[in-house]
Amino acid sequence: MDRTDLLPVGRRVAYWRGRRKLSQQVLADRLGKSKSWVDKVERGVRSLDKVSTLHNIAAVLRIDTAVLLGRDAQPAGLSERVEGVERIRVALSTYEIALERPAPRRPVMPAERLTQEMAHAWTTFQHARYPQAVDLLPQLVASAQRTHAHDPGGGRVPLVETYRVTAALLVKLGAPDVAWLAVDRAMTAATGDRELVAAASVQLGQVLRESGQARVAKSVMLAAAYRIAPPVVEFGDPAELSLCGTLLVQAALAAARDGDDRTAVELIDEAAEMAAGVGDGHDHHRTGFGPTAVELARITVAAERGDAEEAVARHERVTGRDGWRWLSAEHRAAYLIDIARAYLHADDPVNAGRILLEAERIAPAEIRHRPAGRDLLAQVARDPDAPTTLTHLATTLGVG
Repeated sequence: MDRTDLLPVGRRVAYWRGRRKLSQQVLADRLGKSKSWVDKVERGVRSLDKVSTLHNIAAVLRIDTAVLLGRDAQPAGLSERVEGVERIRVALSTYEIALERPAPRRPVMPAERLTQEMAHAWTTFQHARYPQAVDLLPQLVASAQRTHAHDPGGGRVPLVETYRVTAALLVKLGAPDVAWLAVDRAMTAATGDRELVAAASVQLGQVLRESGQARVAKSVMLAAAYRIAPPVVEFGDPAELSLCGTLLVQAALAAARDGDDRTAVELIDEAAEMAAGVGDGHDHHRTGFGPTAVELARITVAAERGDAEEAVARHERVTGRDGWRWLSAEHRAAYLIDIARAYLHADDPVNAGRILLEAERIAPAEIRHRPAGRDLLAQVARDPDAPTTLTHLATTLGVG
């Protein structure tokens, strides 16, 4: 076995960059990223959890993706994810309504029934049942488009919400390029309705960040947030406060990823003021926004900027709140992956493994089907101090 096979992915990027005699700036330019992004990847502060990004880096370094991953085969489950993403891509790309080519023998679903089906898809996603959501969404997208074509008034909201949940799922599956198509459709369908636009903008922020456009994401999220912001926060409607606060959180996460730590903290503080007017235990516009959600975002920002100690210290307090248990399984497990990464960066693989196992207990698909979870599992499992249960899980999933 080559000695580089034992290195974390980021260290392998640095190794092969050196072999190719490329500076961090040159590699960043060829990838369309910032030098800071490359530096964080190589130091392990940022995780490479998207197959498309791994392919791009491998192409620039002139090596096989398997070499970059430190193994000879694709990660287990990759083909299933690719197939699922492709089915959704096809559903988003048919344009049967625009071309006036409705599929035969497919009755139009009433708007009320479509709303129920859309709500079921959101529930499936929020319970982190990603394979089931993949199965639901292609047909739901087609049904939503047909219903909206026949009933623009009644079908508008479920159409936008269908595109939103589709974009959210595609981001989870490491396919921001296809998610961009879904969120662009959502923004177009929502145009003219300030609440619908704000709701769709939440997923727009996620897609922009996952596409490596953190600076653009921050600017767009701030514009969307202040457009929906109430004149006086203390008297704001909880639903609008939830949208505005969530957009500020998205802007803060983008600022942290872009290296603008001061702005990130200020935006989290602003979102916290709005969260106080909403309270925990609500899910306005499928945001899960409230004081606990903002505190989780504050911890994620700390981890993003490399302050693992602050992230870990805050984490130990926040999970004891009632608000923690009221958040969706998807929200909690996704956050736990972020905090497990912070523990790993703090050279604490034991607690990183413990947190990952907790995430797997809450939402198995976050580890088994989400590229970010699988990649972190592989990193932690390589450490000799990792929990035995975790190494067994990594072996079972073929990521060890």
